[in-house]
Amino acid sequence: MLKGNLVDEITDKLDGFLKRDVRQAVDIIVETMSEALNDGQRVEIRGFGSFSVRQRQARQATNPKTGKNMDIPQRKSVLFTMSKSLKETLIKSEE
Repeated sequence: MLKGNLVDEITDKLDGFLKRDVRQAVDIIVETMSEALNDGQRVEIRGFGSFSVRQRQARQATNPKTGKNMDIPQRKSVLFTMSKSLKETLIKSEE
C-alpha cells in the first residue's frame, strides 16, 4: 500500500474530511515519526508495533558480481517489531 492509497482509505472511512486534510495529517505523522527516530527515540504504536534505530557495525563483504572485497561502513537502520496482536492477526489470516 502506498501513502496515496492510505490517504484514500482513511478519507473513505472518515466522512466529512477532505482528502488534502487527511494527506496533511498523514504527512505530519510520518514527519514526526522520522524526527523522533532521527533523535534516537523509539516510536511505539499500540496494536501495530514499534520502530527503533539500531547501529550496524562496519564489516567487509564480497561483491558477488566482481568477487572483490569491499568495506561497508558503520550505519544506522530502522528496526520494526510487530505487536503481539498484529502477529496473532497475521497468523489467523494464514489459516
